[in-house]
Amino acid sequence: MDINVALLKEICEIAGAPGFEKRVRDLVIDLVTPLVDEVKVDNIGNVIAIKKGIKNPDGKRVMIAAHMDEIGFIVTHIDDNGFLRFHTLGGFDPKTLTAQRVIVHGKKDLVGVMGSKPIHVMSAEERTKLPKTTDFFIDLGMPKEEVEKYINVGDPVTRDRELIEMGDCVNCKSIDNRVAVFILIETLKQLKNPAYDVYATFTVQEEVGLRGANVAAHGINPDFGIALDTTIAFDVPGAQAHEKVTELGKGTAIKIMDAMTICDYRMVEFMKQTADKGKISWQPEILVAGGTDTAGVQRMGKQGAIAGAISIPTRHLHQVIEMAHKKDIADSIALLKACLEDIDQYDWKH
Repeated sequence: MDINVALLKEICEIAGAPGFEKRVRDLVIDLVTPLVDEVKVDNIGNVIAIKKGIKNPDGKRVMIAAHMDEIGFIVTHIDDNGFLRFHTLGGFDPKTLTAQRVIVHGKKDLVGVMGSKPIHVMSAEERTKLPKTTDFFIDLGMPKEEVEKYINVGDPVTRDRELIEMGDCVNCKSIDNRVAVFILIETLKQLKNPAYDVYATFTVQEEVGLRGANVAAHGINPDFGIALDTTIAFDVPGAQAHEKVTELGKGTAIKIMDAMTICDYRMVEFMKQTADKGKISWQPEILVAGGTDTAGVQRMGKQGAIAGAISIPTRHLHQVIEMAHKKDIADSIALLKACLEDIDQYDWKH
């Protein structure tokens, strides 16, 4: 169950809103360069780290996609009193914005808070309404002339929350999808003999429409594809058995489908067999809403790819208290490594 929590903490806490991934991209480049044969960055900002296969006369390519971006915001207006209005970058449940600290990334980083109308002065009707993102503003504690020294319209905003350990779990903002970035890096550290050429791809702008994965898959043109992303673990009080999707501590999840992808039945079976052979705990995942880079990896190459996904069960998704189990993270690393080493052993024609 041991994982490198210090590295996961560094990866989760660094800023990287969709379209503004430079800080996390620079970290990824530093971490992966010693582990692979070649590293390149495409025009949209994806990091593509290539590790050559040892049994690959036909030049087959396996693309692994883990998105670097995190849900965030962008500044749209600075009012006369220095308060910021913003637009979301990615999917937010507005009620999760209440009482949160954020970091505005301008000429320098400034900490702000998500403000809204105090309950003390709300009408009875307002108290019963669900909040909207437009009900919130960012308060930097500064007058407009001071704010404008550092902040411009168009600056990105990320959420402020450190990673902590809770029992056998880790808890932080941006576990989605920095835990997958961590898993891919840790796999590259352990991967000595991949069967085919591995294109470890750290993608951009997934949270706003799988944009990086679409571009990368078109350029790589993979034969096989595996996406790494979080999935819902709704194993909490009040959840019905059929609603859970996955559960923490029950192992990595093998995606069967989500709202954007039906995974290739051959890849699903290959992953199941590989997990069973390696005595790796796993659980099936069917997610009826939402999508991942799996869709881009599967469809945007010139002939398409035999594609699937390894999913990391996560509670409280798209909040600042996302929680994953260390055993599930370790199982995900083990399964990805085994798949990349054994992918040439499976009968893909059946």
